[in-house]
Amino acid sequence: MNTPRADWLKDRPIAHRGLHDGNVTRFENTLSAFEAAARAGYAIECDVVLAADGVPMVFHDLTLERLTDQTGDVIARDSAALARLSIGGTADHIPTLHDALRVVAGRVPVVIELKGHDASDHRLVAAVAAVLDGYSGKAALMSFDHWLVRRFALDAPGWPGGLTAEGTSTGDLEAHCAMLAHGIGFASFHVHELPNPFVTLLRERLGLPVITWTVRTAEEVELTRAHADQMTFEGFLP
Repeated sequence: MNTPRADWLKDRPIAHRGLHDGNVTRFENTLSAFEAAARAGYAIECDVVLAADGVPMVFHDLTLERLTDQTGDVIARDSAALARLSIGGTADHIPTLHDALRVVAGRVPVVIELKGHDASDHRLVAAVAAVLDGYSGKAALMSFDHWLVRRFALDAPGWPGGLTAEGTSTGDLEAHCAMLAHGIGFASFHVHELPNPFVTLLRERLGLPVITWTVRTAEEVELTRAHADQMTFEGFLP
C-alpha cells in the first residue's frame, strides 16, 4: 500500500505555520502568514483541526486561549463561530482550510498537519480530502496521530500522506516503522533527534523524503542538511 510520492518536499524550505513574525503582528496559521510565504516562494506547513460542524479549520491548538480572547475546545464551536474569532487581536481570523487554499492558489506546496481531537474521531481525514477535491496545487497530509495516519490511504487516496514524528527509543522506532504498513510516503522528524534508524530507513532504503521540524538555528539547518532532505523553518529566512 503506497500513497502518491511527494518528492517535491525536497525542493524548497517550508514555512512553519506560514511566514509569521513570531506572533507579533503577523500570526501563525493566518491568511496573512500564508500570503507572505507564497509571495516569498516558500512552501507552507499548516495545522488543521475540526470544528463542531465537521469543517476543517486552520489552527494549531485544540483549545482557543493561546491565540484568541476565548477559552474552550475548538471542536465545541462551529466553523462560523470560529471564523469570527480574531487571532491575537489582529484583523486575521481563524481561517477554514478552504480559505487558506484559496489564498495559496497553488503558488507553493502546502503540507497539512492534521490534529486529531481523540482516537475516536476519524472524520478529519475525509473532511480534509473533501476540501482538497479539485485543488490543483501540490499538497500533502501528515499527522502525529497514528489513528489518522491509518486513514490517509483510505480517505485521501489521491494525496501524499506522511508521519510527523519524534522519539528514538526502541518502542518509538517500532511504532514509527509500523506506519509504513499504512503507505506513508514521507516523514517529518524532530530535528534534534537526527540521525536515527527510522530516518535512515526511509531515505536510504526506501527512497522517501524526510523533512525536519522545527528549524530555528544555524545548527539545526546543518543537521537537516546532513541527515534529511528539507527543513520546516521558523524565525529566519533561509
